[in-house]
Amino acid sequence: MKKPELAVMIAVISVSFSAILIRWATAPALAIAFWRLFFTTLFLLPFALFYKRDEIRSLGWKGIGKTALIGLVLATHFSLWIRSLELTTVASSVILVTAHPILVAGLSYYLWKEPVSKTNALGITVAILGIIILSWGDMGAGNIIGNVFALIAGMCAGLYILAGRRMRRDVSLLSYAFLVYIFCAIFLAIMCLTTSTKFYPYPKEDFYLFIAMAAIPGLLGHTLYNWALKHVTASVVSVSLLAEPIGSTALAFLLLGETPGSILVIIGGALTLLGILLTVRKVRTRGKVRRSRSKKITTF
Repeated sequence: MKKPELAVMIAVISVSFSAILIRWATAPALAIAFWRLFFTTLFLLPFALFYKRDEIRSLGWKGIGKTALIGLVLATHFSLWIRSLELTTVASSVILVTAHPILVAGLSYYLWKEPVSKTNALGITVAILGIIILSWGDMGAGNIIGNVFALIAGMCAGLYILAGRRMRRDVSLLSYAFLVYIFCAIFLAIMCLTTSTKFYPYPKEDFYLFIAMAAIPGLLGHTLYNWALKHVTASVVSVSLLAEPIGSTALAFLLLGETPGSILVIIGGALTLLGILLTVRKVRTRGKVRRSRSKKITTF
């Protein structure tokens, strides 16, 4: 196995632990989201200030303002997704939040005329059908609100990706990630204050988990993944996108003893994953192969 492919495998495993670490924490969703982003920002702070201080200054107020808006979208994503894990199963939540390529593909076509092949269009249709079946299967288990939160969180992830794709043309990954994360943490702090969510005290074990969330799925998972995506094929990217929900579901079974609520959830989840895979497949234009859009997907 080549180093980039090994890096993708390690990154996917790391990201798959995100839902499990969240489930183990006792703090409410907004507090978990805030502390996760706080520690992620803290880890990046010395590198951003030492290596990217001039680039950050050169962005000006307009560039900083754009990253603030993206940070708000990301804060909404994290707050809703982590809340969904309190209300529905790990399998349903992670599958639905991973469905953001559907939104990315559709909006990219309408906004920037990026090609959507027949296979991509079929994938969007199949994924939507899978989401409907999955949600219907979860309805009897009382998980529908959590599923809605996860789906909206996935839509926010799609908007975050689209905005990031534009800014990342002119801004390095480190500068972009640092600014977005710090604004995301600020907005999450505001959400905590406006909803009277305590920042502390929580058990020390929770803070160990917050740090682990920032280090394992955050830095080790997504940082390693973003490095590897420059060196692997689109097919590896597409498959790795689906590995997170599968990995999280497997870990939930092993570590939490949690299984999907019904056969409809399994069928709907499988269709959704198949639809995502078809949606992010590379397309051929003018005899050249364009890489999958999923190269820009997991940067948060």
